[in-house]
Amino acid sequence: MRTAYVAPLLLALFVARLAPATAQSTLRPEVLALGVDSLRYALHEPRVPPGPGDLRPLVLYLHGGAGGADVAQVVGDASALAIVEHAGDSAFVAAPLNRLARGFWDLRALGYLLDSLSAKHPVDPRRIYLTGASRGGLGAWMLAMQNPDRFAALVPVCGAVPHPYHVWIEDDLPIWVFHGADDEAIPTSETLLLLERLRLGERSPRARVTIYEGVGHEAWERAYREPELYAWLLRQRLR
Repeated sequence: MRTAYVAPLLLALFVARLAPATAQSTLRPEVLALGVDSLRYALHEPRVPPGPGDLRPLVLYLHGGAGGADVAQVVGDASALAIVEHAGDSAFVAAPLNRLARGFWDLRALGYLLDSLSAKHPVDPRRIYLTGASRGGLGAWMLAMQNPDRFAALVPVCGAVPHPYHVWIEDDLPIWVFHGADDEAIPTSETLLLLERLRLGERSPRARVTIYEGVGHEAWERAYREPELYAWLLRQRLR
C-alpha cells in the first residue's frame, strides 16, 4: 500500500457510517461463543426453506463502518439488506459485526463462524460466497487469501488491497470488484493495480471490475443493487 494513501484510507475504514435500514430486516441477531470472546452476527435464512438433503448457498458479507458491540448495525445494514433482497430466496446471508471500532477483521473468528454455520445449517460447501465493502472489502481480500479452496467467488467493494500478497489469491477464483472512480479514501488505482498483477500472472483471468463514474467511496450503494451481480454470483461453484 502506498504511503500517501494511509491517512485517508484509515479515515474511511474506521469512520464511515453503516447505512441505515430502508426496509424491515429479516436478518436476526446471533452470537457465536469463542472461548473468552464472542462474535456477534446477523443471519438470514432462505425464504424458500430447504427440503431434506437440499444444500443452499451462503453469502458472507463484511461491513465497513465503525463496528463495536451493537449488532443492530448489521441487522439494519443497507448493503446486507440489499443482498438479502436479491439472493435471499435461495441463500443464507451472514453479516458478522466487527467488534473493533478501530481495527481490522478477526480472520480466525470469521473462519470459526463459517465452520459453525456449515455445521448448523444446510450450507453447500461448493457455494460459499465472500463479499465486503470498505474495511470489509480489505477483509474479504485477506480472508480469501488465507482460506484457499473455501470460497466459490469473491466480491470486494471499494476495499484496500494487500498488493504484495496477490500471489496468495487462489488460481482462477471468480472475482468481481466494484469501485468508485472518484474515491478519495481508497483510490481506484489500488483495485486496478492488483487486477493487473493478477491478470499478468494469468492467476485470475476471469476477474471482472466495475468502475462507477462520478461515484466516490460509497460504491456499495450501487454495487449491492446490481441484479447482474447476483445472477453471476449464484452461478459460481467450487470445482
